[in-house]
Amino acid sequence: MLTHETKIRVRYGETDQMGYMYYGNYAEWYEVARVEMLRNLGMTYKSMEDTGMMMPVLELKCKYIRPALYDQEITIKVTVAKMPEMRIHFSYELYNEADELINIGETTLVFVNIETKRPCLPSEEFTNKMKKFFD
Repeated sequence: MLTHETKIRVRYGETDQMGYMYYGNYAEWYEVARVEMLRNLGMTYKSMEDTGMMMPVLELKCKYIRPALYDQEITIKVTVAKMPEMRIHFSYELYNEADELINIGETTLVFVNIETKRPCLPSEEFTNKMKKFFD
């Protein structure tokens, strides 16, 4: 299992009139968390695209438990529990500064060959970097 944490502060422009983070921003924060997880492993979306592979989102789930409020620092814990094959599944838990769980979510992405636009297996480099978390 692979887990990574990222912290983001709720910016004013991400909130609604009540000072709550706008619900549509959670999907963007999920992306920030998974990109930072991959970057921490020494991979970037750009480097994967340079090898001919992209990772579009196939499915998104999001459950709101408590609001994220303006100026709070939110911790996003992202987990990959299963070794990726043609798909990779990410789970997210968001915590406020009081360490209260405020949101849970999931995304499933599929590895796609850029040229053929068809699903494919992840690159050997990607697989090798992920293996150590699943042995």
